[in-house]
This record gives sequence, C-alpha cells and structure tokens, in this order.
Amino acid sequence: MILTGLIADTFAASRLIKFSTDLLPFIDMSYSFKIFAFLESPNGFIFNTMMRAYIQRNVPQKAICLYKLMLNNNVGVDNYTYPLLAQASALRLSVFEGKLIHDHVLKAGFDSDVYVNNTLINMYAVCGDLSAAHKLFDESPVLDLVSWNSILAGYVNADNVEEAKFIYNKMPERNIIASNSMIVLFGRKGNVAEACRLFKEMPKKDLVSWSALISCYEQNEMYEEALVLFMNMIDHRVMVDEVVVVSVLSACANLTVVKTGTSVHALAVKIGIECYINLQNALIHMYSSCGEITTAEKLFDAGHNLDLISWNSMISGYLKCGSVEKARALFDAMIEKDVVSWSTMISGYAQHDQFSETLSLFMDMQHHGIRPDEATLVSVISACTHLVALDQGKWIHAYIRKNGLKINSILGTTLIDMYMKLGCVDNALEVFHGMEEKGVSSWNALIIGFAMNGLADKSLEMFSEMKKSGVTPNEITFVGVLGACRHMGLVDEGHRHFNSMIQEHRLEPNSKHYGCMVDLLGRAGMLKEAEELIESMPMSPDVATWGALLGACKKHGDHEVGERVGRKLVELQPDHDGFHVLLSNIHASKGRWDDVLEVRGMMVRRGVVKIPGCSMIEANGIIHEFLAGDRTHPQINEIDNMLDEMAKKLKLEGYAPDTLEVAFDIDQEEKETTLFRHSEKLAIAFGLITISPPNPIRIMKNLRICNDCHTAAKFISRAFDREIVVRDRHRFHHFKHGSCLPAIMLMFIFPSSKDLWQQQIAHLEICDVRPSIVVYIDGSLLILNFMRVPFVNHVPFVNHVPFVNHIMTAIDVKHMDEASLLVADSEDA
Repeated sequence: MILTGLIADTFAASRLIKFSTDLLPFIDMSYSFKIFAFLESPNGFIFNTMMRAYIQRNVPQKAICLYKLMLNNNVGVDNYTYPLLAQASALRLSVFEGKLIHDHVLKAGFDSDVYVNNTLINMYAVCGDLSAAHKLFDESPVLDLVSWNSILAGYVNADNVEEAKFIYNKMPERNIIASNSMIVLFGRKGNVAEACRLFKEMPKKDLVSWSALISCYEQNEMYEEALVLFMNMIDHRVMVDEVVVVSVLSACANLTVVKTGTSVHALAVKIGIECYINLQNALIHMYSSCGEITTAEKLFDAGHNLDLISWNSMISGYLKCGSVEKARALFDAMIEKDVVSWSTMISGYAQHDQFSETLSLFMDMQHHGIRPDEATLVSVISACTHLVALDQGKWIHAYIRKNGLKINSILGTTLIDMYMKLGCVDNALEVFHGMEEKGVSSWNALIIGFAMNGLADKSLEMFSEMKKSGVTPNEITFVGVLGACRHMGLVDEGHRHFNSMIQEHRLEPNSKHYGCMVDLLGRAGMLKEAEELIESMPMSPDVATWGALLGACKKHGDHEVGERVGRKLVELQPDHDGFHVLLSNIHASKGRWDDVLEVRGMMVRRGVVKIPGCSMIEANGIIHEFLAGDRTHPQINEIDNMLDEMAKKLKLEGYAPDTLEVAFDIDQEEKETTLFRHSEKLAIAFGLITISPPNPIRIMKNLRICNDCHTAAKFISRAFDREIVVRDRHRFHHFKHGSCLPAIMLMFIFPSSKDLWQQQIAHLEICDVRPSIVVYIDGSLLILNFMRVPFVNHVPFVNHVPFVNHIMTAIDVKHMDEASLLVADSEDA
C-alpha cells in the first residue's frame, strides 16, 4: 500500500490498522503504529481503533497520549472516544484523569449518551469514588441494564453488602451478571447461605455462576461442599475453565485428597487448559500440600512461564514437606523476590523451630529494604520468644510503631505472648491496652501470661474483666484460668471454674482441662482425689495428665503411687525420656540404686535418650546456649572463675547443695560438682560476667528448673544483689533479694501446733504463688491471702515487724511472742 500510494487513502488505511490490531491482539503495537505514522490526517475512527488496541494490551497511558494528539490535531471525537478514555482512566486507577474526561464529556454534550455514562459510572466505581459513581447514576437521564450492573459492581468491589443488596433489589430486571456479582460478594463476606439461596433461585446459570459458588465454598473453608458442587457441575455438562479448576485444586489441597486432585489435573489436560500459569501454580500447591513433592517438582521444572507465585508455591511446598534446605536453595536461586517470598521462607524457619535462621533472614530482608507483612512479623516475634531475644523483640516492636504498622489482634497477641514469656508484664499490658481490636486470643494471652509470671490473682481478675467486656471465653481461656488456680492452690475455685465451663459456657472439657485439675489436686496433696478424677475422665487420659500425678507423687513423697503411675507411663509412652527420668528419680530419692539402674537400662534398650537441659541467655544482642557440664563456650575460663566465686559466696550465705537431685550412685563431692555445672548455673555465671546491673539476668530453660538450682538462684540473687528471671518449661521464677517473687509465704506457727506442722504442709502449699499469712488458731489452720505484702517489695523482712503486729492485731492475736515465725518460699514449703 505504501508503494502504490493506497496508504494515503484514509478508508483503506483505517481498515489495515483495524485488521492489524484485531489479528494480532497479543503482539505489541509497533506494526500498527508504523502504519499510523504514515498517515497525514488520521480520522477519529483510526484514533479510536488505536486507543482500543492499546487498552486491550493494558497500555492505557498510550491511549491517553493519543487523545491529547487528537485534540492538538483538531480531530473530532465521538461517543466511542470517551468510553475508551474512561476505560483507560479505570485501568490506571486515576480518578483525577477520569474527572477531566468527565468534564470534556459535559463540554462536548455527550452527557445524555447512556453508553458514555455507563463507562463513566464504571470508571468512578473502579477507582473507588462510589459517591461520584452513584451521583452520576442518579443524574443519568437514561438507565439500562449495563448502568445497574456498573453501579452494582462498584459496591460489590467495595465489599459494601448493604448498598449492593439495595441496588440489586431495586433493579427493574436482573441478569446473570448481576446475580453472579452478588454470589461473589456473599462469598467474600462469608454469607454462604445467601450465596446458596441466590444460586438456587437463578433461572439460568452460566459458567461464572457455578465458578462463583465453588469459589465461595473454597474461600469459606467448606472444601467438601466445593468438590460436591464441582461434580454436580460436571454432571450438568457445564464446560469448566481454569478459574473453576484453581478453586477445586485449592479445596483438594486443603483436604489432602491427592487422588481427586490428580483426576482434576487429568481433566485440565484433557480440555487443554493446563498451560495457564495460575493453574500450574495451583497444581504445584496441591501436590506439595498432599505430600507429593516429587510430582510438584516435575511440574515446576517443566514450567516455561513461571512467575513469582510459581516459585513461592514451590518454596511453600518444600517447607510443608519438611525440606527446609531445598526451600532455602530455591529461595536463594530466585532472581526477584517479593514480600511473599521472604515471608514464606521466614515463616518456614519458625515453623520448623529454626529460630536463629528466622531472625537472620529477617535481618537480610531489612537490608534489602523489603517491608515485612503481618505474617513475617508474627514469625519473627515468635522466634524472639523462643530464643529469649528480648532486645531484638523490643526492636521489632519499636520498628512496628516507627513505621506506623497497625497492631491488629493477631500481631498484638503475638507481642503480648512474647513479653509475657520473657517476663515483661508491664510491656504486655501496654500492648494490650493500645490495641483497638481485642479478640479472645488477646485476653487468653494475658490470662495465661499472668499465671505464668506468678501473678495468678491478676490472671483471675483479667478473666472477670474479660467476661464484663462481653468477650466469650473459649477452651483455651479455661486452660489459663485453671492454670491460675493451680498456681495459687485454689482447689475450690478451680472446681467452680471447671463446673462453670460445662454448665454456664457449654464447653466440653478436654484432656488439658482435666490435666490442670489433676495438677491442682496433686499440688494440694490430694493425690487420691487426683487419681479418682483421672479414672472418671470421659476420654482416655493422656500421658500429660498421668505425668501431672507422677510429679505430684514425687513432690509429696508418695513413692508407692508414684512408682505405679511411673511404670504405667513408661509403658504408655516408652520413647518419652521425661517419664523414665522421673521414675528413676523417685527410686533414687529412696536410695534404690538397683531400680535406678533398671530404669536406665530400660532407656538404653529402648533407645531413649534424655533430652539435655539447655539454658539460653541473651547478652549484647547475641543468644548464648549452655548445656549441663558445657565447656565449649569461648569464655569458659571466665565462667569457671565466676562459678568458683559463686560457690564461695553461696557457702557464706548458708547454701547447701541438694544432692538428692543427682540420680547417680556417686560420692557426695562428685554430686555437688555435678549440681554446680547445671545449665542454668552456667548461664547465671555468664550473665553475672556480661550483663551489668541493674539489668536483670534473663534465662530461658527447656526443662523444669530443679530444686537445687531454684534454691541456688535465690542465694545468688542475694549474694550478688542481682535480679534473675528464669523461664522454665512451666512458668517464670523471679529471683530477687534471696526470694523467688512473688511466691512468698509468711507462716505463724503456734507452739501448740508445731507437732501438726508436717501434717498441714500439703495445705500450706496451696499458697504456691501468692503471698499468704498462715496461722494455726484453736485447732484450725487459718490462711489469709494477700495480693502483695510490703516485704515482697525487696525490703528485708525484719524491718516489717510493725506490719506483722498489725496483721496479728487484725486476726485477734495479741502478742508476737505467742507464735513462732517462719518465712519461706512456697516451693520450699
């Protein structure tokens, strides 16, 4: 045409441009633009054709530039031009450009054209300016079905259910498009029943109708219903597309039904849609979620158009199958990473208890300038909790505040959990009170955290406040509440809460709740009642419940029941090291070394290895780990010197090693040496060297602190005038001025009752956490609980005789010399 001169013919040129743009819809516009450039005076039709082609190829800015060229060349626009410009503005999400186009429409006099108005309504709705969209809708002289669908789509996209329902109900006539839009909206908002009702009422259904309801089921975790509806769709001979198959594969992944997923895969191949990238990603996700990682790898390796989602799906698949190293190798091989890539890998490390790697990768993420999402922050905060990395945890909290990130219920609960588990109660409360949304999980974190930190009274207060706030407690709440009662030894209150859980809140107790009650009764020395409760459980008691009874037997010296329960436990769970060790310790405490050797031999034959005690401490932003008898630390010589200094000072303070804690038949000196190299003592020695006062020494231990280390920590806190916080497997221990706070008991034992003291010791132990005044008067033991007594606040007891006299007067005891006085930690009692 160029050679013959036909290119100058506007009609011929316009047809050639239309032909090139329609024939090659996925090819760039270079060929069409060359033809366009040859034209001296392109008309409006040619401009419209070029603009439409750019919009189809998602290059809306070029369409806007062509419009400017039209105006500069004084080319006339028509009612086909402005709808194209409105579409371009919608694609660019530019309401500013859209309003300028709207002004041009008004000046050109096309405001009464229903086609133009419909595209403007759609533009405003897509750009999120629903008030402008609705105003134009109301002012339009003519409304057709497209007008109604456009305004409806705007409210659907904005998730505005009430306005969308109002528009839908007002529509003079409804088509499939409107009904499908409402099903999509109901699905996103969780209104599954309304979506199903609307689907059933539809006289005609198309592919989108079926796809919308299947997606609705999948989004709301009704995976079986999604698969049933898909089979129904096949029975109705409705042709499926990749959108439907993606939703169905997601349901298969969540149900881990690989056989069904494979059948859906075969169907996708049969109808020729398996090449779509979103479908390939769904297949990789499905196979990896079902444990078929080899098949997922083959699909990934065979993919030609892999995108970020493909790589992220494969990394997620490796992590789900436990192949952390393969996941990291694939992560490192990615040329481009998005926040999902980083979040997936960081969360994977946290889920597989590789917490040091979690923090390390998070720091790399920061260096790359990637803004973390909520999932990343939750994983990193959890890692700080497990690593006792309080400084890093506080840094992340500061990062959240500095960057203005919203602390929602999930993130806030994770922060509360971290602060509580690291002994920072005030920080946890600050987070809680600053949260706008407080779900039941947030309250649970506080209730459990208070109990964990020895503030069981505050835990029960928080439970009362939770109910007053209208938050309904769940099963986890009552685990915390019963745990608080257990720490305080409130047997009657524990029974009351246990019963209210069933009768008032209609919650069925599970093995954890029964375990708390067994532990509560066991701590109070009510071993018979505890065993009877186990026997009455509606479900088979788990090993944790029997373990609580075994621990109580050891604590109260009931070796007969303890030995019977211990043997039962090692038979129930022969690979559990803790039960073997506890049974061995019971034998050792009675000096039955042959039985100790029998249990130890049983462990060897069964291949049971005792989990070594490990204590972690953070110093200068670095986590240090210590094992019992550890000599691998680079500062071991300094630690040895500090241990020697600790031994000397503790001896002067009156400390005597509790060699009963050593379950080996060795001489006394060896026992004392073994005790002094427990992991927590090594960590304390390191803390004394590296952490300057008044900063507390914070230690996390993977097992329960032994009686000797607990006693030694109290003496160390007084001898070195340091605060030591130890978080063991069960709870916190706050050591200060020679006491484990706030677990202090002040006991007045009258001369006439001294011979009964041993009989009442089990009842005294109900004051396991809260400070108490205990008095034996007229044949009965009187216990007065106090939330806090003055001498707990780190002042020597001898300075508080006036306070004691005040208490004595309050309970009608006239003279101090009528009673003998004993101050003891509740665990010693």
